[in-house]
Amino acid sequence: MAVAEAGPDPEVALESTYGWYWAADLLQAEGARVHLVHPLGLHWDSRRVKNDVKDATELANRLRRNDLPESWIAPPEVRELRDRPLPGQAHGAANFGQGAGACGDGQAGILPTLDDMFGPGGQKLLDAMPFDGVYGLRVESLRDLLEVYDRELALVEREMRRLFKDHQGYKAIQAITGVGPVMAAIFVAEIGDVTRFPSARHLCSWAGVTPTLRESDTKTHRGHITKQRSTLVRWAATEAVVRYHGGDPIAPAFRRISERRGKMIARVAAARKLLTLVYYGLRDGEIRCLAHRAG
Repeated sequence: MAVAEAGPDPEVALESTYGWYWAADLLQAEGARVHLVHPLGLHWDSRRVKNDVKDATELANRLRRNDLPESWIAPPEVRELRDRPLPGQAHGAANFGQGAGACGDGQAGILPTLDDMFGPGGQKLLDAMPFDGVYGLRVESLRDLLEVYDRELALVEREMRRLFKDHQGYKAIQAITGVGPVMAAIFVAEIGDVTRFPSARHLCSWAGVTPTLRESDTKTHRGHITKQRSTLVRWAATEAVVRYHGGDPIAPAFRRISERRGKMIARVAAARKLLTLVYYGLRDGEIRCLAHRAG
């Protein structure tokens, strides 16, 4: 390889774009010290001319200056965990099927007498409903799909239990109200080694749930959340607080902020507090404030 011409232990700057896994692994196998560079930190969108030569030159100059916005190179086992099928994706597809089925009921002019048409009682009611023509075909098709999703979910959840059976952090963060096995698996797989974050605030910033900050002279302005880095962690944290608002440690702050600034801002603030608890649970294998309350 050409990297061998750079001498022993060469340093290589590699932009974190799609498909970087194999390149980083190959370079490290050849003895290179790889610096994975986050594209957003380069601000290349403001350049008038952008091409591969200029990109490589800029990366080399930043490497010499020790001025690279580096990303964490997840080890192969963490990458494999991230690339496994996520139960949340199957749940989303199943929810879509439920919504479409309910829509079909209404379009056929048949009003169900149960709120949960996909519980045990709902299935019996669907069997007895006189669906005709295209609506009967649609409901039958959706019910068949849900059976497939249920089998896939059971398969993935069995594998998930096997993978995390000895993971203390995985068990600890399930003590947070709203975080079950699926959400906990997302946090563990996406965050990886939590000790790479010096504090919970750094984790929240990485997940994109911290506000932007603009300062000029004596004026400070805080804007919308950054929405950078891990979309899946941000979604999981926000989704976990939707119904129960994080439970006793977080819900009072949610209600207070909601009354003053609205539910959406309160939900983001609650997600930030929940991620703080996730950080300590993954780092310490326990969440002391929750253990104290339980005791």
